[in-house]
Amino acid sequence: MMAQAGAPGADGLLTRDDARQLADRVLALAQGFDEARVNVTSVWSGNTRFADSSITTSGGITDTSVSVTVTIGRRRASATTNVLEEGSLKRVVEQAATLARLAPEDPELMPELGPQTPPVVNAFVQQTANLDPEARSGAVSRAIDAAGRASRSIGGVFTAGFLNVNARAVAVATSRGLFAYHRTTDADFSMTARTSDATGSGWASAGARDWGRVDPATIGRIAAEKAIASRNPQAIPPGKYTAVLEPAAVNDLVPLLAGALNARTADEGRSPFSKAGGGTRIGEKVMDERVTLYSDPSDPALLAQPFDNEGLPLKRRTWVEQGILRSLSYSRFWAAKQGKEPTGPPLAGGLVLAGGSKSTDELVAGCARGILVTHFFYIRSLDPRTVLQTGLTRDGLFMIENGKITRALKNFRFNESPLLMLNRLEDIGRPVLTAAGRMMPALRIRDFDFASSSDAI
Repeated sequence: MMAQAGAPGADGLLTRDDARQLADRVLALAQGFDEARVNVTSVWSGNTRFADSSITTSGGITDTSVSVTVTIGRRRASATTNVLEEGSLKRVVEQAATLARLAPEDPELMPELGPQTPPVVNAFVQQTANLDPEARSGAVSRAIDAAGRASRSIGGVFTAGFLNVNARAVAVATSRGLFAYHRTTDADFSMTARTSDATGSGWASAGARDWGRVDPATIGRIAAEKAIASRNPQAIPPGKYTAVLEPAAVNDLVPLLAGALNARTADEGRSPFSKAGGGTRIGEKVMDERVTLYSDPSDPALLAQPFDNEGLPLKRRTWVEQGILRSLSYSRFWAAKQGKEPTGPPLAGGLVLAGGSKSTDELVAGCARGILVTHFFYIRSLDPRTVLQTGLTRDGLFMIENGKITRALKNFRFNESPLLMLNRLEDIGRPVLTAAGRMMPALRIRDFDFASSSDAI
């Protein structure tokens, strides 16, 4: 019997057979049109929010949605529903068709894909899918207790945070005979700790496909220790300093390179990877030679979705190898125009910044004078041509002198580009799991631009 929207827990996700049956029903309703694609998403998610050592909310969602894309001539449009009754499915197909007739002709329209063979990626971890409200409550309690033990000397800290877990099944089917199916899980847990004098703030987080790789007690301890260490921060002048970025801070910035890795913008002269006079910089050195960036849905550390929204299989892509630009991302249209292989969206197969073997502490020890950054907040783009970003440091900023952390600092606003900073690399650490599908190392960057002061803690 097909699972329906509203089925309880992760066990209510559509199976492969269920998803195929549902997609076939919708495709049958769309037989009168030139082409059709069906995207099915079956999801269960649970979340627990806490503050002041108490759970404030706990909720969950179980839903199945169907998106229908209809093509009439060179016109295409989509419509979505999460009501799976026959009448609703018929209406959503008709709505997509109505919108397609109203849409302008698309000169870049590509036909839907026929049968494909994406890699099989086992990204579903039952332990993660079992994080019901009781299990999430236990995880929160372990984090709060650990923060309390770590801060006993100052009478404790105020803690708040969020635990979110997802289990998802996705499927893509087309009128040309494609069918692809994938299941995945992920969990993300973060905690902020504040001291009672309102001068210290610490933060820690972890995320993974496999909940077994997340240690709530460690998150609680680190957040509390950073809060204590960051009390009574001192102001120093804004400017360019050597910065040691913890892996979480690197994860805030490096994935923002995704837009710059677009082949079309590079070919059209609108990208930092455009070559003067035409063409792209593929084959040229664009970063420090210690930098290698790659995506790979089959990598055991990433376990990303192995196909994109159109059903195009994704495979390992090395974007930058030892500082040299090796690949750019090609849509199906631009790949056909340029005689290249389509890659799907940039970084769709997860992202690894390969690194060295040093820990964050070792990068600090090798720094004569600099600033240790816990993470960044409220990041916004300033200039796509240089990938320049702006944002704030938060929840633990520290002065490094002669290889040791000597004092807490007031926060800064920064203006920095992940592309340009990877050309000012002093040292690179060991990649660690920073989120589901992301592996990042700590970095030591010279002349990081801390542009102005901030009173936020």
